[in-house]
Amino acid sequence: MTIRSATANDFSLLADIISSANKDVAQQFNITFENNPKHPSFYTSEWVEKDLQRGEQYFIYESDFRPIACVAYEKPSAELAYLNRLSVSPAHRKRGVGEALVQYIFQLAKHEKIKTISIGIIGEHVELHRWYQKLGFKDTERKQFAHLPFSVQLMTYQLDF
Repeated sequence: MTIRSATANDFSLLADIISSANKDVAQQFNITFENNPKHPSFYTSEWVEKDLQRGEQYFIYESDFRPIACVAYEKPSAELAYLNRLSVSPAHRKRGVGEALVQYIFQLAKHEKIKTISIGIIGEHVELHRWYQKLGFKDTERKQFAHLPFSVQLMTYQLDF
């Protein structure tokens, strides 16, 4: 197992990991391009490129030298970071891969003196919500956006120094 920083050469790879890992979620919650064109199941290499230009960092999890998962990390301020697009290939789920990537982000954030990590998930995704709670994330706010076919559950993790 290796976790490495993504580079410009990984745009297409990241888009493939993100979109393929989120197709089942789109199906589960009836998400289509028409009702949510920005859903990760439709991710493209152009979107990844824009993320990196904006300062977001991506990390790729490799098993036996094969990329099977990724996560994005963004710092909008000196004390806050976003954990975005945690995506694990369906064939490799429930094996600790997602947790390893979250723990990697926790360590990176601690090193950078970040106090809070924030995430947003589909509010109705009960299994994912419980999973993040087990990792120590706490609910902050649940929002409904007119342009989304689901609610968004915001959660945070407070880092200790």
